[in-house]
Amino acid sequence: MTFEERFRQLYADLAEINIDDLSQVYHQDIEFVDPVTTHRGIEAVKGYFANLLESVDSCQFNIHSLLNTGDSGQDGYSHVVEWTMLLQLKNKPGTISVDGVSMLKVRDDKIHYHRDYYDLGEMVYEHVPVLRSVIGFIKKKLDS
Repeated sequence: MTFEERFRQLYADLAEINIDDLSQVYHQDIEFVDPVTTHRGIEAVKGYFANLLESVDSCQFNIHSLLNTGDSGQDGYSHVVEWTMLLQLKNKPGTISVDGVSMLKVRDDKIHYHRDYYDLGEMVYEHVPVLRSVIGFIKKKLDS
């Protein structure tokens, strides 16, 4: 199975994976960065995912494109992934949809650097009732 196939399979539904499956895609020296935090090393990343997945029923990624840049991943990014995450939290109705991009550096057929870019407001703030109305008001004002 190619790196790209393993990546797609892992992210098809994160809530269904065995946390140890992360080692099939991520290098032991992984640095994982998202808008919330940074984790270094496979054990830290496994702990981060395990903690996140405790509160979800489903976490699916629709991967729109997974581009191999041709770079070795040493200096530049070797892969760029465009995705939509569909997240269903336990004890919360509805699905949260978040668009994002992941920039990857792959070494030895495993990711050693993963950086996610997405709108944190789209993921969190817009789903808190009071903040949702404030953000909606601001967006309407900016659009007019």
